[in-house]
Amino acid sequence: MTTASQPPLIMGIESSCDETGVAFVRGCELLADEVASSVDEHARFGGVVPEVASRAHLEAMTPTVRRAAERAGVRLSDVDAIAVTVGPGLAGALLVGLSAAKAYALALDKPLYGVNHLVGHVAVDQLEHGPLPKPVVALLVSGGHTSLLLVRDLATNVQLLGETVDDAAGEAYDKVARLLNLPYPGGPPIDRAARDGDGTAIHFPRGKWGDGTYDFSFSGLKTAVARWVEDAERQGRPVSVPDVAAAFQEAVADVLTRKAVDACREHGVRHLVISGGVAANSRLRALAEERCAAAGIEVRVPRPRLCTDNGAMIAALGAEVVAAGLPPSPLDMAVDTSLPVSSVLVN
Repeated sequence: MTTASQPPLIMGIESSCDETGVAFVRGCELLADEVASSVDEHARFGGVVPEVASRAHLEAMTPTVRRAAERAGVRLSDVDAIAVTVGPGLAGALLVGLSAAKAYALALDKPLYGVNHLVGHVAVDQLEHGPLPKPVVALLVSGGHTSLLLVRDLATNVQLLGETVDDAAGEAYDKVARLLNLPYPGGPPIDRAARDGDGTAIHFPRGKWGDGTYDFSFSGLKTAVARWVEDAERQGRPVSVPDVAAAFQEAVADVLTRKAVDACREHGVRHLVISGGVAANSRLRALAEERCAAAGIEVRVPRPRLCTDNGAMIAALGAEVVAAGLPPSPLDMAVDTSLPVSSVLVN
């Protein structure tokens, strides 16, 4: 039970893609974070199958809520508010999470907050490093999204600076991994292979590198890798998987970090947050730290488990909107697969 000296207890539910996440948070304290992933069920297809993901969420939701409550040492009746992802994401997957959240809110007579998945990726850093400075630039890199945000206030003021115009960085990793006969999802195996490779052995293009925007493009890079591999095989030259992986990874990290640092400089921001599944990439982290140090910018990256989709990020954002005194979302709200990042809370 929350007392006057304690922040409210928030339950967060995330189901935008292939992870069913449930967490409990008080302020910036993470009490429990449970995730049930269906990634193995999608691996044989080389990508997420929406219908498979939705079914997996249905099966995992109640057990995941139960495990999270037990780990946090709380009863559901102790919850002060429920936060749930309403977008962006896969329609069917989002519907499972939202339906569950509505059911719990009604049964427990608790306020419900429908929040933005992308902003959740920024909010989760507070569980690792404490309250975010204001303002902060956030670089979100995942399988479905690559975006640069200017965050003046997590609950009320988030501005999109730029985003991918085609493939997200994580999608490019998955497609290149397939070309190199590496397993799905492609991020971790490419990162491992790159450790034994030379990132300067091959020069791959940097899409939209110097176009004066904060947008990204990785489709051309993916195609360039495919053409290089095809040419090498046709000519009978050996294909060094470590070198291709390292050169590809260098191209991705180069563009991401250059644009992120440029955004910080232009807006006079001295703090950069990197989150999303690709934020766990070792080369992206190292290059970001190197370039941010040279520019006098502090970089914050949550631990890998908090970078991927999880309930903690949604509970953390829920804690922010509750602390800001914003009204709850209506119980008849719907999912929004393309929810703009400026819509932090559905109301």
